[in-house]
Amino acid sequence: GVTSMDDFLIKFFPKVYAKKQEAKENNYCKYDNQFLQLFTSSLYLAALVFTFLASYACKKYGRRPTMRAASLFFLVGVVLNAAAMDLTMLIIGRIFLGIGVGFANN
Repeated sequence: GVTSMDDFLIKFFPKVYAKKQEAKENNYCKYDNQFLQLFTSSLYLAALVFTFLASYACKKYGRRPTMRAASLFFLVGVVLNAAAMDLTMLIIGRIFLGIGVGFANN
C-alpha cells in the first residue's frame, strides 16, 4: 500500500523512488532496498516477539491491563508514524505498532 505511493517514497525512500522511475517492466528490482524491507518487517517482527512476552503479562496482570497496554502501544505508534520526520522515527513507530499487535493477540 503505502510503500508504493510516490509522495511517501520521495520523503522517506528517495533511492527507491528513483529506481521506480527507471524501471520499465520489472517490478521486483525497483523495491530492492534494505531500509524499505526493514520498514515493512519491523512491525511483524515486533509483533512476533511481543506476542510471547504479552502472554506472561496477561498471566501476571490479567487480560484487561494487557489490552490497555496494547492500546497505549498502538497510540504511541500512531503518533510517531503520523509525526515522522525521518526513517528512524517511522521505524520506531512501526515497532510500537508491532508491540501493540503482539499484546492485542492475547
